[in-house]
Amino acid sequence: MKRSILLLIVPFLLAGCMQETASYMADGSEHAISLRAEQDYFWSDAVALKLVVSNLPECQRQFPMTTVNTSGVEVEVYGAGEGVYSMRVGAQVMRIEMPTCTRLTEPTPQELGQRIGTFRVGPDKKLVFEKAPDAPAPPPAEPKGAIPEPAP
Repeated sequence: MKRSILLLIVPFLLAGCMQETASYMADGSEHAISLRAEQDYFWSDAVALKLVVSNLPECQRQFPMTTVNTSGVEVEVYGAGEGVYSMRVGAQVMRIEMPTCTRLTEPTPQELGQRIGTFRVGPDKKLVFEKAPDAPAPPPAEPKGAIPEPAP
């Protein structure tokens, strides 16, 4: 009897945990940078951030970032061109290369690129990606099987 009551209570204890994901579509729906925010226990103020880079069908990879306070989830996204993106949370900066889903060395301030937007927790406690007002538009995705035009 006690065991069945305990099993009924466990979902309620876990219900307050943050398990959120938001994405930035870098070049169509198959090229995305996603941020996952996971809180292990509802009484904990710590949220583990993980970065997921998707360049389907070639690769998809997850990178652990850092742990922040639930009220401090704010990750800035920068684009440096050629499929290179940087994510900054606090003092930590992570740079990735989209075509191969690889982590690169930490960028210099000149290599950071132009700010694209920010992942943050919205007023409804959901993780969202907010595009920067002056962010460049992503290049249009080429149709599958298309042959790129030669440069003049």
